[in-house]
Amino acid sequence: MEKTIRVRFAPSPTGYLHVGGARTALFNYLFARHNNGVFILRIEDTDQSRYQESACKEIFDSLKWLGIEWDEGPDVGGDYGPYVQSERRDIYKQYAGQLVESGNAYPCFCSPERLQKVREKQQAEKQKIGYDRHCRSLSESERRKLLEKNTPCVIRLNVPLGKTVVFNDAVRGEITYESDQLDDLVLLKTDGFPTYHLANVVDDHLMKISHVLRGDEWIASTPRHILLYEAFGWTPPEFAHMPVILSSDGGKLSKRKGAASVLDYCRAGYLPEALLNFLSLLGWAPGDDREIMNKEEIFSAFSLQRVSPKASVFDEKKLEWMNGQYMAQRSVESIKGDIIQGWKEKGFIDRNADENDEYLEQVIALMKDRSKKITDCIDNSFYFFKDPEGYDEKAAKKHFKPDAAKHLQVLCDKIEASDIFTQESLENIFREYAEKAGVSGGKLIHPTRLAVSGVSFGPGLFELLEALGKETVAKRMHNAISWIKENKS
Repeated sequence: MEKTIRVRFAPSPTGYLHVGGARTALFNYLFARHNNGVFILRIEDTDQSRYQESACKEIFDSLKWLGIEWDEGPDVGGDYGPYVQSERRDIYKQYAGQLVESGNAYPCFCSPERLQKVREKQQAEKQKIGYDRHCRSLSESERRKLLEKNTPCVIRLNVPLGKTVVFNDAVRGEITYESDQLDDLVLLKTDGFPTYHLANVVDDHLMKISHVLRGDEWIASTPRHILLYEAFGWTPPEFAHMPVILSSDGGKLSKRKGAASVLDYCRAGYLPEALLNFLSLLGWAPGDDREIMNKEEIFSAFSLQRVSPKASVFDEKKLEWMNGQYMAQRSVESIKGDIIQGWKEKGFIDRNADENDEYLEQVIALMKDRSKKITDCIDNSFYFFKDPEGYDEKAAKKHFKPDAAKHLQVLCDKIEASDIFTQESLENIFREYAEKAGVSGGKLIHPTRLAVSGVSFGPGLFELLEALGKETVAKRMHNAISWIKENKS
């Protein structure tokens, strides 16, 4: 592309950053990186009644955790700042004044009470709900008198009537609106703060935004923005509206159905690269069968031409699967800090435990390939640190038959008598005894696993036994033998 690509993600700090917002940020980021462009973070905090200072921090933390890096923004600066809209009020006031002077906007003095009565009348008469343009027809002298009295007013766009507004959406093609269906939207509020519409258009122009990539809920606002650009005499950016994300049951995403915050996924044990990879495939595809892709591969493949207008589904099972793939790829070193901290919080290990302890690293190595999430690795590792306090009821019913005690006793005696305690030596003991006793390997492996861990799943048995150590294995096998004799006789 000939012109410099400049895109932005402009969240409102009114709550947590949910996955839909993160997907929008990601697509802007990918588009910028693919085209060697610039990605801007802008904070749209003009709605001061809903502003949350903590939300601003969460937006920053969420994007950084995901690995989305911005080139310009509140914390890194840039040539087109400030990048926080509440710090740009004088700019919006100036441009709103320009529109009034050119006749493309006008002051509206209607009180909230009058506007409410207009809405009620429109509802009663089943008319289109919207401003009735009462102040649009005021004479100059009437306006001057009201202004001299300091009558509270807003600034509204003077929407031209009888005009067809057409714009090309890079994802959806040509979209047409009739201006008569649009009301004269408020640009500047009585408190001097701009509405989203004015601030958005002014900032995108001044920050030289080339493409606006945003959620499809903003399609209906785009014709208003086009009219604003025309009123200023500016060329609009190109628009692309991302597809809606649905929950797995086909309904709208909610907090309960997948629209949790990005940091909720962090706390739930997901890896940032897995969530980023997963979000990149919500509405976009590389054009081949690839699903597991690192950031550089996605940068290379991403294009707006391959973004689909069709709704995409947030399939949490697929996200779990994908996270498991990334867990297997991760080194022990890269994840041990989070896992060891989790063990400390659960009381599995001492608060002062050394993160470089070889035993802890061995446990992580055994568990990470069998865990879909960091939290799985933490929660399912309990038996590496304490003896079973009981046995999984269903597994005990299946594997702790009366003859299991006899087999466990023979195996335990052989283990205790052996001078070597490795995976290979243990496997030989089990194989030789199975042949001699005329039983299948499963008849020995399943009861032994249950005896030493209390559960019926986990790493390979001989790896598990070697990690636990000879003394712990023998002790737990004796405990299980006693339990079987007491409960299965």
